[in-house]
Amino acid sequence: MLEIAKRVDEFFMELSPVHDTMRRLSAALREIEVPFAIAGAMAANAHGHKRTTADVDVLLHPEGLAAFKKRWSGLGWIDLFEGSKGFRDTRNNVKVDVLLTGQFPGDGRPKPVVFPAPELVAEERTDGLPYINLVSLLELKLASGMTAAHRPRDLDDVIQLIRANRLPREHADKLNPFVREKYGEMWSAAQIEEDY
Repeated sequence: MLEIAKRVDEFFMELSPVHDTMRRLSAALREIEVPFAIAGAMAANAHGHKRTTADVDVLLHPEGLAAFKKRWSGLGWIDLFEGSKGFRDTRNNVKVDVLLTGQFPGDGRPKPVVFPAPELVAEERTDGLPYINLVSLLELKLASGMTAAHRPRDLDDVIQLIRANRLPREHADKLNPFVREKYGEMWSAAQIEEDY
């Protein structure tokens, strides 16, 4: 139990293996001048929803992924399996999930929301790393939660991001029409006071 508490403390102090992997990955991608944006739970943390995660999600172009693997495979980074998009940081034993521009979140089937070009949605935060912006993060998480029943965490992340950022219902107007109604549902859920 103490070990779990220690790992959680390290995570929220940004001293965890996941944070180290994120920083190392960012440095490796910048060295080869590949556009990227940190996505997923680490982006949610950057936007105020504090929760732990065991991996790093990164948004890349297919050619950016190819360039990364050409330069870094076997040098601290290994494929999860032959031909996989994802890879593992061998120093920290942390998995990196790759979200490729043009592919579809959630069930992977065509829909109006796609993984965008990282250079169009990345915004640098106080730690100097590029994270996917809040509008794009919300769109992707909503589309994922709407189309993949096994990903309810994405919808909870939306609720928590609404709370953390005190987003108004009208924020839906900034989102892709495909996810606006679901945003309204999540916004209503976010207004319910938790009474423990």
